[in-house]
Amino acid sequence: MDNSKLYSELLTNMGEDVSRDGLQKTPERAAKAMEFLTKGYDQDLDEVINGAVFDSDNDQMVIVKDIEMYSLCEHHLLPFVGKVHVAYLPEGKVIGLSKVARITDMYARRLQIQENMTKQIAEAIKYATGSSSVGVVIEAQHFCMMMRGVEKQGSSTISSMMLGTFRENAKTREEFLNLINK
Repeated sequence: MDNSKLYSELLTNMGEDVSRDGLQKTPERAAKAMEFLTKGYDQDLDEVINGAVFDSDNDQMVIVKDIEMYSLCEHHLLPFVGKVHVAYLPEGKVIGLSKVARITDMYARRLQIQENMTKQIAEAIKYATGSSSVGVVIEAQHFCMMMRGVEKQGSSTISSMMLGTFRENAKTREEFLNLINK
């Protein structure tokens, strides 16, 4: 389906003239941008991981922090942007570090709510590594709150998902939270 026609119709319904100089190619650009921003639907977790899971006798916390995240709110189709922090306690396997960022992108590149994405990333890391102990924290700014509605530009939303030892052991959780806040 040629989604550029849908964008052309949307712009026309807003009262715009899609034949004017600045908008002539906008429907095509908007369709291409939306395809990129939602490419996570075309990705599969096993393909993203691509076998980058390795044997390891390390049982100490692994953290990948400050992963840039860009997503679209499923309620308003407006962006929310922020940082993702992921930790796990290896249980015989570790995952390639770049795969943690790729997993984050796969879920961020779908229409989302932050709370669900936090859980999806945690479950994906658990699946990939076989670790029962995973922690994920996301801090994001939501344009649906900043540009419309309550218009609170300085607000941010923090969500977390703690599995296994991160949920059950306050010291482990505290270590993770302290390390990501340095």
